[in-house]
Amino acid sequence: MSKQQTDIPQEFSQFYLKDVTFVNLMMRRIYNVLIVANPYDAFMLEDDGRVEEKIYNEYMELGLRYPPTFTQVSTTEEARRVLSTMNIDLVICMPGNADNDAFTVARDIKHSFPNIHCVVLTPFSHGITRRMQNEDLSIFDYVFCWLGNTNLILSIIKLIEDKMNIEHDIHEDGVQMILLVEDSIRFYSSILPNLLQSQRFSTEALNRHTATLRMRGRPKVVLARTYEEAMALYDKYSANTLGVISDVRFPIGGVKDPEAGLKLLRAIRAKDEYVPLIIESSEAHNRERAEAEGFRFVDKNSKKMSLDLRRLLEDHMGFGDFIFRDPKTHAEIMRIHSLKELQDNIFNLHSLCALHRRITTLLCF
Repeated sequence: MSKQQTDIPQEFSQFYLKDVTFVNLMMRRIYNVLIVANPYDAFMLEDDGRVEEKIYNEYMELGLRYPPTFTQVSTTEEARRVLSTMNIDLVICMPGNADNDAFTVARDIKHSFPNIHCVVLTPFSHGITRRMQNEDLSIFDYVFCWLGNTNLILSIIKLIEDKMNIEHDIHEDGVQMILLVEDSIRFYSSILPNLLQSQRFSTEALNRHTATLRMRGRPKVVLARTYEEAMALYDKYSANTLGVISDVRFPIGGVKDPEAGLKLLRAIRAKDEYVPLIIESSEAHNRERAEAEGFRFVDKNSKKMSLDLRRLLEDHMGFGDFIFRDPKTHAEIMRIHSLKELQDNIFNLHSLCALHRRITTLLCF
């Protein structure tokens, strides 16, 4: 313990905030990714080049030296050869491979290399949906809907890295968690990139060191697909839960429940009256039910769903402007966009608040 810490009186020691070095965050990472894709998709990914560029830029901003490298193959035999000769951390199987479909290839790889993270990308269609109802998907880490958006691959890597680091980063350094509860492959495939992109609003800081620390210490995004999985995650990390975003219909005890999301958020609200809770549903009548219980609502059928979700994240999970409100009327008094603005205006708040109350009193007469 440093002398600075030992000089702190005992009654104030519990409030001492230690400096967390950013090298202690995100220590477990994905270094090598194998993509098993058909020749066309493999060519498009290589020709596009945006995946590696986005990953590289992301890691440089986080101060991480070694962004993931990508190896692309088109057949199961090529995949086995690479997996036998290289240290691969993640395998992504894309639809319509040269010698088989993504599920068969991923299952074969997972049986031969059970300790490697394996993700399946599949197009969204009624045929695929019917097939997945009879598939045992528990062998894979995740199944995502592939619509050609390269942001999804970046989101997959972030999601798995968050899962790998959540235990250490929360318990050791107090990082927060956003819990997403959704069993629809189509919807969580579109929501996750928006969730991760929205967190860029929270990286403003006074200097480069603290900016890097905030980026590495961004809230972990965790995906749960059943009621039991969601409650287990919340109970474990409840003190560090920044917010919960939940669908309405998902399984409870293996059976899909049309009110599972409402039951989940009620249980969480009973334990924490302040944590932000958001319901997202494609059934419009759920808006009235959600808002009646104090939950925020996002319509899945809305063309601006991603914008609505981002606005709620900014307003209720701390990713937007810092707003000072009158404690009695809750009217907005001042909006702070940066730490510099906070420094410049901190001494004006008292006078502004007094002026606002005087104006409100006059208007009442």
